[in-house]
Amino acid sequence: MFDRPQAGERALIVQLDFGQSDLPEQLAEVCLLAESAGATLCAEIGGKRRSPDPATFAGKGKVQEMAAMLAATGADLVIFNHQLSPAQQRNLERALECRVVDRTSLILDIFALRAQSAEGKLQVELAQLEHLSTRLVRGWTHLERQRGGIGLRGPGEKQLETDRRLLGERVKLLKERLARLSRQRGVQRKARTQGDVLNVSLVGYTNAGKSSLFNSLTRAGVYAADQLFATLDTTSRKLWVEGAGMIVLSDTVGFIRDLPHALVAAFEATLEATAQADLLLHVVDSASPVREAQMREVSKVLDEIGAGHVPQVVIWNKIDLTGVAPAVERDEYDRITRVRVSARSGEGLALLRTVLGEYACEKRAARNAAIAGPLFQPENSRDT
Repeated sequence: MFDRPQAGERALIVQLDFGQSDLPEQLAEVCLLAESAGATLCAEIGGKRRSPDPATFAGKGKVQEMAAMLAATGADLVIFNHQLSPAQQRNLERALECRVVDRTSLILDIFALRAQSAEGKLQVELAQLEHLSTRLVRGWTHLERQRGGIGLRGPGEKQLETDRRLLGERVKLLKERLARLSRQRGVQRKARTQGDVLNVSLVGYTNAGKSSLFNSLTRAGVYAADQLFATLDTTSRKLWVEGAGMIVLSDTVGFIRDLPHALVAAFEATLEATAQADLLLHVVDSASPVREAQMREVSKVLDEIGAGHVPQVVIWNKIDLTGVAPAVERDEYDRITRVRVSARSGEGLALLRTVLGEYACEKRAARNAAIAGPLFQPENSRDT
C-alpha cells in the first residue's frame, strides 16, 4: 500500500524541535521505528522552529539542508518524525526528488510488516486505505485526466475519481468482514469468560515487555522481541492461579505516542477485549526515563477505545535493570496500585499471581452476592 523501505534502504531522519521536553527520547524512538521498518539510518537532521511551515513543514532553508545531506549520504528516503499534510508531503517530494515518509505512514508500514493473522492484515489494510484516501493526489496527479481508449470511453469519469470510488468500495468491504469477525470473536469471548472467570488484559506502551510477561505467566510462546510493535494480534490463554482457579489473560497490541487515529479505529474490534476486561495490567518499562509520559499516552488511547473505566494495576516491569526489589504497593484504602516485577528474570511473578488471585476471588464473591441477593430477601421486603 505504501512505499515500504526495503531492507538496506538508507534513510535520513528529520526531528524538529518545537519546544518538546523529551526530544532525545523522541529521536531515539523514531530511529527504532525506522529500523523496525527495515531502513538503515545514515543521518539525522534537527532544528528549532516555533511552528511548522505551511508548505514544507521544515522551511526552505532546512529543505536545502536535507537536499545537501541526501546528496552527501546517498540516502533513498526521508523520514519525518512528525505528521505531514498531503500538500507538505507532496511539496517535499518535489523539492527533494525522493520519497518522504511521515510518522503516521511509518507506523502503518510497521503494522503491515508485522501483521500475521488474517484479521490483523485486514485491520492494517483498512487503516492504510483510510489514511491513503486523504492523499490520493500525492503520487497520482498524472492520473488526473479523462479515461480514454477502447472500452474505457463513456461517462467521462476521471481516473482519480474512479480510484477514490474503488477505494471507498474496498473500505466498505473490509469493514463488513471485520464486523463479522468481531461478532465471531464476541461469541468466543463470551464462552471463554462466562461465569465468574476473571478476564484480564495486558496493556502498555510498545516494547514495555507485555509479551514477555504474558509468556512468563502462561508459557504461551508468543513472539517477543526488543523492538516496537512485536505483537499485533491479541492472544488469550487460560491461567491457573492457586486458590482462585482459572482466569483468562490476553496480550494486546502496544500503544505509542501519536498513534494514528485510523489505526486505532481499524483495531477497534481487536481492542474490544481490552474494553470488556475485568482488570487491566498496565505494563510499564520502569527503566525508561520517559515512563510517566508513556503512561499518559497509554491512558489517552484507553480513553479513546472506551476502556478508561476498567480497573487498572500498574506493573512496574524490568526491575532487573533498575535494581528495585519486587513488591506489591497499596494505597491508603488497601487497594493494589502497583506490582514491581521482572518478566525476564521472573522476580515478583509470584506476587503478581497472588494479586490476580485476589481480584479473581473478589469477582467470584461479588457474583455470588449478586446471585444470592434476590433469593434471600428479608420477609418484610417480600411482603411489600
